[in-house]
Amino acid sequence: MTERKTSRSSLSALPLRGRILLLILCICGIAMNRSAATHHAAAPGSGPTQCDSGMSRHSMHAAALPAPTLQAAAMVVTGDPAATARFGSSQGAPPRMVWIPGGRFSMGTDHMEDAQPVHQVEVKGFWIDRTDITNQEFARFVQATGYVTVAERPLDPRQFPDLAPEDLAPGAVVFTPPAGPVSLQNPLAWWRFVRGADWRHPNGPNSDLQGKEKYPVVQIAWPDAVAYATWAGKRLPTEAEWEFAARGGRVRQNYPWGNELNPKGKWMANTFQGHFPDKNTSEDGYAGVAPVASFPPNDFGLYDMSGNVWQWVADWYRPDYYTQLGREEIAINPQGPSDSFDPQEPGVTKRVQKGGSYLCTDQYCERYMPGARGKGDPDTATNHLGFRCVRAQ
Repeated sequence: MTERKTSRSSLSALPLRGRILLLILCICGIAMNRSAATHHAAAPGSGPTQCDSGMSRHSMHAAALPAPTLQAAAMVVTGDPAATARFGSSQGAPPRMVWIPGGRFSMGTDHMEDAQPVHQVEVKGFWIDRTDITNQEFARFVQATGYVTVAERPLDPRQFPDLAPEDLAPGAVVFTPPAGPVSLQNPLAWWRFVRGADWRHPNGPNSDLQGKEKYPVVQIAWPDAVAYATWAGKRLPTEAEWEFAARGGRVRQNYPWGNELNPKGKWMANTFQGHFPDKNTSEDGYAGVAPVASFPPNDFGLYDMSGNVWQWVADWYRPDYYTQLGREEIAINPQGPSDSFDPQEPGVTKRVQKGGSYLCTDQYCERYMPGARGKGDPDTATNHLGFRCVRAQ
């Protein structure tokens, strides 16, 4: 990486896919994580309970529709004989999708500033993919359409006249753990823009997808996810739909499975254990991305709604959007704000990401909670970022 690529003052001259600092903001946000870095340095081994300055917790409020009702209403999980027996026939249901009933819930979390205030939301029923879109599924789309992802496209020299020819080459951002401990104030120590990295080569040109057909596709920019969804007759979920589905009918719980990160010592999602970012002890069984459905599903039968890879949703990102929704008694089927604003990167549009990834840890970022929010430059692809789709009834 050249000095020009690590200089914040030169970001305007960089390819969107090479803006490493934008990637860091997409993961959790530099400013949002300073609290975590400070606490981790002060008390090694006793990381903070959240990754931004929103430290206060408020009393729990019951949702309008209780969890047991919601759980009973998740009627069909196609391709799952046990679920079909429990909820009824899957005839006519979209393949590998789960029906999520409409209902009300408490959206957001007190753990992060941009996910406050917790507010009441009502969504209509919808189908949602049981897992993230896999390499196998995305390959089928590419074979049928000839689609070329954002990370595979060279930059247009007319748009970037100041770039050297080699900087116009296709590529994407890859997590590269340092050899030893580093300051958590310097995320550039563990991220690199790698030429030749794309969905077929998620960690760079020397990597491939052999034996990874059932892994979630990564190195996907937002337009890539939209293109796939359109081809499949689906769309990306709204942020509200995604969170409603992720909670699985549970009321104001920290995680899709409850309030404990590791109930009875069991890891329930693919996250980062050890010393971030240099040593992942892989206590959950995985040092990087895991195959889809490697961990238990939530109460709606959905897999990987926490950890593994971030998931794009449809909404633009604004940190004040929940304040706007909180003014309504009940926000009905919210579609997100009409525009994007991120005070950490004024002038750069962002889309919301949900679910966290295998890099989430209480040492740096706890945004694997359903109510938490990520954000990202729509044209930035990374090796811990994928998606799933929804469709109406």
